[in-house]
Amino acid sequence: MVQVSPESLGLPSGAVLAWLDALAADGLELHGFTLRRSGRVVAGGHWFPYGPERVHHVYSLSKAFAAAGVGLLVQEGRLSVEDRVVDLFPDALPPVVGEHLRAMRVEDLLTMRTGHAVDVTDALVAAGDGDWVTALLAQPVEFQPGTHFVYNSGASFLLSALVQRVTGETLLGFLTPRLLEPLGVRGARWVSNAGGVNLGGWGLHLRTVDVASFGQLLLDRGTWQGQRLLSAAWVDAMRAAHVPPGTTPGDDKSDWAQGYGYQVWRCRHGAYRADGAFGQFCVVMPEQDMVLAVTAGVGDMGRVLDHTWAHLLGGVQDAPLPPSAHTEALRVRCAGLTLPVPEILDPPPLRDVQAHFTFDPNDEGWAAATLTVTGERGTLILDGRVPNTVRFTLNAWEEQTLNTWGTTVALTVRAGWQADGTLALTLLLIEDGARWEVRWPAPDAPLSVQLCAPHYGEGHTLSARPSTLGA
Repeated sequence: MVQVSPESLGLPSGAVLAWLDALAADGLELHGFTLRRSGRVVAGGHWFPYGPERVHHVYSLSKAFAAAGVGLLVQEGRLSVEDRVVDLFPDALPPVVGEHLRAMRVEDLLTMRTGHAVDVTDALVAAGDGDWVTALLAQPVEFQPGTHFVYNSGASFLLSALVQRVTGETLLGFLTPRLLEPLGVRGARWVSNAGGVNLGGWGLHLRTVDVASFGQLLLDRGTWQGQRLLSAAWVDAMRAAHVPPGTTPGDDKSDWAQGYGYQVWRCRHGAYRADGAFGQFCVVMPEQDMVLAVTAGVGDMGRVLDHTWAHLLGGVQDAPLPPSAHTEALRVRCAGLTLPVPEILDPPPLRDVQAHFTFDPNDEGWAAATLTVTGERGTLILDGRVPNTVRFTLNAWEEQTLNTWGTTVALTVRAGWQADGTLALTLLLIEDGARWEVRWPAPDAPLSVQLCAPHYGEGHTLSARPSTLGA
């Protein structure tokens, strides 16, 4: 969707088209984007079947919202960045409190300089249904807090936990009336641990447009449509390089070596960003008065930024540009974005079939599968630790849910026969940026499931050999 002519705000439509072309040429799977300039949405769209009202897991981009929650507590006088962690959680401390743990402050959590030698998130996950705060505070603190940077999602979880400790509300509940509702955010949800604490460092689900609105709030130093939501001083602190830029050769070319603020990264070209795994971005470009929000499922996040700098920065002008033939081309392009999916035959050549399969040992815990097609409808039953039945309609998208990764996720499925006789199913874990491609090439052939999400790396494919039912 192009809301206003990009040229009217000094941005060439051709630059946005070139950015989209470059992303496609690199095979980078975007799911949605919103581009704002001078406070207006100038371009945006979603790759069908992703859509504007669909929330998307933003992974570690969540951290910036945790920082905003702490900022609201600070401006309300209920917390200080100099407060010591041990004073906030006196009931969760280990039997012996070391000097480094005793010195850890809220600001050390915000800047990822807690003194831990490694990210302590694994210790939290290992705690399972236990008390994650207690598990975190039991971890060794090898360095003096404030002196050693380690990217640490456990620190972000503790920010969420302290907001809940101070307010009695979850981080999401605290943010909703103060920040999210004024920004027009709808449908947000935040995954919690077994103790009811929002994960803080990940787990937030937002629409792409909501990520862009948050970026606009940061760009405008805490104001939104004339209303002050965050203090300007807090936004300045979020984007400042508390952790200085790197100094090793090549750091000038890396967007991960330009410094770190309060749960946000500094970038090249005077920009800064909140980002999350697999291509979730909220990029704030003050010099260009622009914000870019992206939701995606990419393996190479750096290439998304490289193309952003190469195509979206150079042509920006302070004054309006003349009308361009590219404006209509951009409107059409944004309206017709679609996810690359296999070509399938319509009408289907085969409508009635049933086959059974046994999986090789795999991390997903799948043991067997049964594939059935009757007329236009079908099912793929996956037997394992958590049995699932995937429903599909030939040559159409169908929405449902799937139990995986210990939770229930939204699933959108498309199925059909290809020209070579293969039955192809695309399973989009549509709110988590992942997808599985299922292929059954012939009646006596194995069933394959390629896990195309960046979570798995390249070429992670599960194979199931044909079998008789119950074998």
